[in-house]
Amino acid sequence: MQEKTDYGKAWQGGDKPYAASYGKLMMWFFLITDTLTFSAFLAAYGFSRFKYPDVWPVPEDVFTHFPFISGEHPLLFVALMTFILIMSSVTMVLAVNYGHKMQKNKVILWLSLTIVGGCIFLGSQAWEWGHFIHGDKGGIDTKTEFVVHIAEGEDLSSVYSLMDADKYDGTHHHFTVDQIIDNLIKKSEYNIRKADRQYLSNKESIEYLKKNGTQVLLGANLENNEYGHRLFADYFFFITGFHGFHVFSGVVILIIILINVIKGTYERRGHYEMIEKVGLYWHFVDLVWVFVFTFFYLV
Repeated sequence: MQEKTDYGKAWQGGDKPYAASYGKLMMWFFLITDTLTFSAFLAAYGFSRFKYPDVWPVPEDVFTHFPFISGEHPLLFVALMTFILIMSSVTMVLAVNYGHKMQKNKVILWLSLTIVGGCIFLGSQAWEWGHFIHGDKGGIDTKTEFVVHIAEGEDLSSVYSLMDADKYDGTHHHFTVDQIIDNLIKKSEYNIRKADRQYLSNKESIEYLKKNGTQVLLGANLENNEYGHRLFADYFFFITGFHGFHVFSGVVILIIILINVIKGTYERRGHYEMIEKVGLYWHFVDLVWVFVFTFFYLV
């Protein structure tokens, strides 16, 4: 007869099975619910993208600019923003580490650098929003939900160049589709490119715009989008804006925590657990951006 193995007594209460404070446990609950929220946003974005594959903009054609540097730099600025946010997560880890060691001055140093990283990210996102809203090369809206562009990297002002100088002020809002068609006829080397990178010949471009062209667009908002389908701009503003609100909230909380550290609040408490709880939130914000960067900009 086989002997039974004695595994000892089962846990009978008393000590905590998991040594987690109430504050950290509630933070984890909040992060789980927030994860579900961001997951729903990204799932909705993916559904819309694959529902309209022929009219969805290519991110590499939209986010091509870098501050104070001319030329096309696809996704380079967004990659820099991502790197800055990831590095702020590293400085947050160091702040938590020195908090466990009760080294106040080093906590102040690394917490301050985390705040600086968050502020730089927010400033970069504001610049990206501004550029997205004001527009780049301009586009032409069509009845078929396409937005078309002048091909070969030219903006619409190149087609307008045959206009009288006093009629062109550097913007696209004063021009009509008919005027663009007239100039396409005059300059046969120009043609259009659809949002999905499909190129048409000069003749095809003229016929396509005569049949489908509705209005000239510059920039993007919740109603019009020069880069392609309107939903692309809607998701951009909503998803990156919601994440930016999280970063802004985190920066505000970190500033409050930093003031408390300087005042010696946590030294008197005998622990820096508050740093650790805020660190969980900050790491979550960084991780969410990695998914946003991957699914919104790269895929």
